[in-house]
Amino acid sequence: MGDLRFAIFGTGFWSRFQLAAWRQLKGAECAALYNRTRSKAEALGREFGISRIYDDPEELLARERLDFMDIITDPGTHGRFVHMAAEQRLPVICQKPMAPDLRTAEQMVEACRQAGVPLFIHENWRWQTPIRALKRELETAPVGRPFRAHVQYLSTQRVWDSQPFLKELDQFIVTDMGSHILDVARFLFGEAESLLCHTNHINDELKGEDNATVMMRMGRGTTVICEFGYASITERERPYQTYVFAECERGSVELGPDYWVRTTTREGTTARQCPPPHYPWAQAERDIVLSSIVPCNANLLAALAGKGKAETTGDDNLRTMRLVFAAYDSAARGQTVRL
Repeated sequence: MGDLRFAIFGTGFWSRFQLAAWRQLKGAECAALYNRTRSKAEALGREFGISRIYDDPEELLARERLDFMDIITDPGTHGRFVHMAAEQRLPVICQKPMAPDLRTAEQMVEACRQAGVPLFIHENWRWQTPIRALKRELETAPVGRPFRAHVQYLSTQRVWDSQPFLKELDQFIVTDMGSHILDVARFLFGEAESLLCHTNHINDELKGEDNATVMMRMGRGTTVICEFGYASITERERPYQTYVFAECERGSVELGPDYWVRTTTREGTTARQCPPPHYPWAQAERDIVLSSIVPCNANLLAALAGKGKAETTGDDNLRTMRLVFAAYDSAARGQTVRL
């Protein structure tokens, strides 16, 4: 089998990192680029040597022979492009958050199911090197079952400076960052049975909420508290790093600053540093985020090539989306939501 040919739909901020990550892998070739503002697609095309440029998605699909689509547009357009992929019987990868509302996400999954094509969500946070290391430690260290855990992403990063549309979202932090953090909670601790959420709006530059606290009771009896936001000024802040602390029956496991994973039992503490790799195309301060795109793409590419099973399918990510929108429901009503 030759390289799988794909087109990127959307050439905004994240597209150059996504495309660079694809080029770290064998077996995939970007054949064309689409963006509604043609000049943006042309600029990315010049940077990466891609000459097939479109500002009409229907024309791209009519002219190009593709094996899958990679959607990197804003969430409000994801439904439209996924339905186009389903109509063309094309497998599709879609950026997170899957959709701006739960009904649209469900319709996207159903459209691809009816068409008999896979829908994958590019949810890369769980593929970060230290988070994978923490997962292995929870599974192999003699600490027993987790009974309580904290997952934290507390930052002062002004992500809306490079992505101005984020400032105008009515719903911001829970969809944008919560979709990552709640997915990590699922990846580490299983599915939730109930959820309680409180949100805050600290920065007046933003239309939507910029801080949230979510407490979940997981099916295996673990209480998981997720805290995420962009207004937390702390000594422990490191750009783009996620922290996890899991208390278990016979010990604890922690992912702390600078990628240190510590395991503590009654016999003592062991620690090892699990930094992410650096790629020449990545911004060093974003290594932890950008490097995780590569294994995420590799996992999805293996599934597309029939050589493996994808982790972040549409069906799987729909469970994360249900947590996202249950969090908004809980915050609005001030009540625990049963799932």
